[in-house]
Amino acid sequence: MKSDFLLSALSVCTILVLWQITSSWFIDDTFLPSPLSTLAATWELLLNGTLISSILISMRHILGGWILGSAVAIPVGLLVGSSRVTRAMVDPFIHCFRIVPALALVTLFIVWFGAGEVSKILLIAYATGFIVIVTRASGVASISTDKINAAKCLGATPVQVFRRCVIPASLPSIYVGMRLALASSFLVSVAAEMLAADRGPGDIIWASRLYFPVDWMFSAIVVLGLLGFGTDRAWRLIGRTLLKRYLRCSTAY
Repeated sequence: MKSDFLLSALSVCTILVLWQITSSWFIDDTFLPSPLSTLAATWELLLNGTLISSILISMRHILGGWILGSAVAIPVGLLVGSSRVTRAMVDPFIHCFRIVPALALVTLFIVWFGAGEVSKILLIAYATGFIVIVTRASGVASISTDKINAAKCLGATPVQVFRRCVIPASLPSIYVGMRLALASSFLVSVAAEMLAADRGPGDIIWASRLYFPVDWMFSAIVVLGLLGFGTDRAWRLIGRTLLKRYLRCSTAY
């Protein structure tokens, strides 16, 4: 574990050194700001309050849409995965609309719900919902029928089969689906902010394109990467902890 951390730290430091050398010796700093220039731009954005407000607004959109989309998608995925009739009826719509990228619906959502937070949260919920539905349905459908039949033979009621077999077996698929959906939330949020927002990392990137402070652009990109990395690690830790605790409790009964 410690060796993995050291390897990761070494690779990050190597990339930073190569980036600094490239921007200092081979490419003009105007087009490829160095890590030091990016750090200075980040500090400037912190001092004027732009970065903090942008992060808070963006995370509110991302987490709101991610939680809303997952809350709708989990029971839908459970129903689709456990019922062959429901799956046959709903599958065409799921696999049709999940192919339509959320970015194609940005303008439509702005027309329907306005350019405020509601449209961005709903757009993120749309993008994340289908990911969770598909992974949830796949997890439920992949549960061994022998396990369910064995539980029934031992006298388990349908509710007990659902609680002791279906839910524990499908929890890993929920965890993976929500983790994948979290990455999609960042993608959609930034795209929506670039098209219609006055705050957020996407808006900083868009303003940098127009007025050419490229160091601000790099600062926003690096901050987005760090936010995505941090939230992914946090969800991985929370997911693993809750999964272990739930599975331990479920097997104790």
